Amino acid sequence: MKSPTQTIDNESICIIGIPFDANSSFRKGPSLAPSRIRESYFSDSSNLWTEQGVDLGTLNGLYDMGDVDCSPKSAFTAITQKVSTLLQKDARVICLGGDHSVTYPVFKAYAKKYQNLNILHLDAHPDLYDHLDNNPLSHACPFARIMEKKLASRMVQAGIRTINGHQREQADRFGVEVMEMKNGNDWLKELEFQGPVYLSLDMDCLDPAFAPGVSHHEPGGFSTRQVLDIIHQLKGNLIGADIVEYNPDRDVHSVTAMTAAKLLKELIARIFTDRLSHPISF
Repeated sequence: MKSPTQTIDNESICIIGIPFDANSSFRKGPSLAPSRIRESYFSDSSNLWTEQGVDLGTLNGLYDMGDVDCSPKSAFTAITQKVSTLLQKDARVICLGGDHSVTYPVFKAYAKKYQNLNILHLDAHPDLYDHLDNNPLSHACPFARIMEKKLASRMVQAGIRTINGHQREQADRFGVEVMEMKNGNDWLKELEFQGPVYLSLDMDCLDPAFAPGVSHHEPGGFSTRQVLDIIHQLKGNLIGADIVEYNPDRDVHSVTAMTAAKLLKELIARIFTDRLSHPISF
C-alpha cells in the first residue's frame, strides 16, 4: 500500500482514513482509529499475505490516500467530495472510521456512482434511529438517512442483537432485512446480491471477547472467524467498504487494532478479486 505522488491508476483500490467521532453518543475515541489500524496493518508481528493467497505487498493499484480533513462543520461535505473524486477514477474505496455516522456521507458518493446499490451492514446495532439525543446525524442514525433518501436498493443487516421497538418499526418502514444473532448464521448460505455491494463493518459486530476496543460492548456477537467467512463467502460484487467504531481508548494490547487490520487485509483481497471478475461498466 503506497501513497500516490500525483495521481492514481484507474480502477485502483484506495484506503481513506476518516478520523471523526463528533457524532458518537457514549464515548469519543474512534477518531484515533485510522492511524492505529494502519500501524497494525504494517506490524512486524504479521505479514501482508491474505488467507486467500494474495500478497498485498506486491499488489499494484493499492493506495493509501491519507486522512480526510474532518473539521466538525465541514466533515461530511469533505468526506463525500473525497470519495466522489476517487470514484470518478473508477476506484474502489475502503474507509477507516471514525464513528458510524461517516457511512452516510461515504455512501452518498457511492450512490451517485452506482445504480441498484446494495448494503450489507455488520453491527450489534441497527443504527436506524430517526434521531438520537436530538441529533439526526448521530452514529446511531446513518442507515435511516440512507434509506429515507432511497440511496440503496436493498439493505441487509447481520449481527444485530440490540434492536428496540422504534428500530423494528424503522426496519419495516424501509424494508431492511434484519438477521438477528439469536436466529443463527445460516443466512449466509442463502444470501445473494444482484448488483454491486457496499459492506459497512462496525467492529462491535464482533463479540467483545474478540474486539474489546469498541465504545459499546454488546455480548453475543460474531467471532472473528465468522466475520472472515462472511467476507470470503459473500455472494455478490463487493465494490467498497468501511470499518468503523474501533475505539483505541478501550483496546487491550492492540487486540482490536490487529483484528481491524486483519479484516482490512481480507477486504482488500476480496475487492481486488471482485474487481478482476467484475470490471466497472455502464
